[in-house]
Amino acid sequence: MKLTEEQIAAFRRDGFLLLRGFTEASRVAAIRTAALEQIAERMPPVETEGEYAGADNPTLRRLRQVYGRDPRFRAWMTDPAIRPALAQLLGETPVLTLAHHNSIMTKMPGRSTETCWHQDRRYWHFENDNLLSVWLALGEETAENGVLEFIPGSHRLDFAPERFDAKTCFRPDLDENAQLIATKTRFDLYAGDVVLFHCRTLHHADANRSQEPKIAFVYTVRGMENHALSGTRSDAYPEIVLT
Repeated sequence: MKLTEEQIAAFRRDGFLLLRGFTEASRVAAIRTAALEQIAERMPPVETEGEYAGADNPTLRRLRQVYGRDPRFRAWMTDPAIRPALAQLLGETPVLTLAHHNSIMTKMPGRSTETCWHQDRRYWHFENDNLLSVWLALGEETAENGVLEFIPGSHRLDFAPERFDAKTCFRPDLDENAQLIATKTRFDLYAGDVVLFHCRTLHHADANRSQEPKIAFVYTVRGMENHALSGTRSDAYPEIVLT
């Protein structure tokens, strides 16, 4: 799939782009089935809500390192259909990095926590910021169950370090941050929808207040000339060139 000039311009302006119904229903169902099987077995490596929030909460938050778990996951992450769009936005050949994201994300009913406003680049170590993430909805995502929210244009802004807390969350208690957060936007997602977003785009998700789990798939690609810094976590895992 190739993006239109209007879509490319929208991504450059906003820092995110929604692709409605990108993935066919049968494929989404197969990926979701595999994800639910591993969620039920709690197959490691995983992250819990407690690990994320620094509390005693063993609720599952994500399945990590999913590329090697199931061929249905690998096939989606290396899907040739999306590569032209990724190359257009990166301006060069995309490279799948397995160090970051590479996850099935969950928000379980009852004990899920809010995801703070943040930029993904906060814990990544690359030569530059030419990275974007691919988010695949595996079911409906709404305000009730913790849909992603974005601050348009935030990827083009430079922030002083003090506008983030010790966990690199964007501080809503600061007036200048609160004014920016007030410009947030969201859109309901449905199974098969894809959102592409820049590594500097501020985003957030509320806790799941529904009675059903919210499940999504996310992976990250870099531009081929944007190398991981040696000796960092970003350089510690294999990568796949998506030619």
